[in-house]
Amino acid sequence: MLSPKLKAPRNRTLTLSPDDLHTYGARLRQVSAPTSLDDILDSTVHQECQTAIAHLPATCIDLLILDPPYNLRKDFNGRLFQQRSPDDYLTWFEDWLVPLKRLLKVTASIYICADWQSSAIVYPLLAKHFTIRNRITWEREKGRGAKTNWKNASEDIWFCTVSDHYTFNVEAVKLRRRVIAPYRDRQGSPKDWQDSRQGRFRLTHPSNLWTDISVPFWSMPENTDHPTQKPEKLIAKLMLASSQAGDVVLDPFLGSGTTSVVAKKLERHYIGIEANREYCCLAEKRLTLAAGDRRIQGYTDGYFWERNSSPPA
Repeated sequence: MLSPKLKAPRNRTLTLSPDDLHTYGARLRQVSAPTSLDDILDSTVHQECQTAIAHLPATCIDLLILDPPYNLRKDFNGRLFQQRSPDDYLTWFEDWLVPLKRLLKVTASIYICADWQSSAIVYPLLAKHFTIRNRITWEREKGRGAKTNWKNASEDIWFCTVSDHYTFNVEAVKLRRRVIAPYRDRQGSPKDWQDSRQGRFRLTHPSNLWTDISVPFWSMPENTDHPTQKPEKLIAKLMLASSQAGDVVLDPFLGSGTTSVVAKKLERHYIGIEANREYCCLAEKRLTLAAGDRRIQGYTDGYFWERNSSPPA
């Protein structure tokens, strides 16, 4: 169980009390028979991925976000995922990926998170079943150093689509960056940048290299004890780019609930599936908090801001 720990005064890591486990546990869903979309929308499903998706309606998902266990030994609150051979990992991956295809609309987009090793393993499988559009690499500044190798400080996200007809809202994911070379036109006015009391900023197109993401840590209110929690800002980029308000987002490896929470904050519908009950309860607690606070760190006034910068007044 995710038991509360003695925290420093500034530590805002979200934990669960025994009352939380009872309260939020009562909200969890399970599906044992075919269900309608309306019946399962905006739910946290406490169930194994393959069991749950077998009962979800066909062609109902606009955006699929996948953050499965990487091919590493990892303890997910008592549920141990063991490293496998590349072939065995690929077989495990395909066993649940293929059934998910039935749920996707022809216009759906898919994002698959991976580390450098599992990324290479799953690429041929993704190319077999979807159209691969790009590979996003994001800087994950946490991680252990190594004496005989380079420190792993990045992860991949494969961007795929079901067809050539898909959503991509480029204006929704532009990034405000600090201006290093503040060029001016002949009249002396800023050229493609804005001047403010907080500094000089330029609006730039999003690339597939992301260096503006902060992994949740102890002083951030979104932080939990989940060992591989993704930042809300990262998921918000995927969601704003590849879905519209009111669309349905599915995350079958929900973890502590980041995808569902971001969907709620951005006015999307969500379905989250997670096998660990305590993580499901964390997701429900975060969803409750999101009802009163829809802020996403690093996303303000409709723009993403580079790390350690602030919006102009």
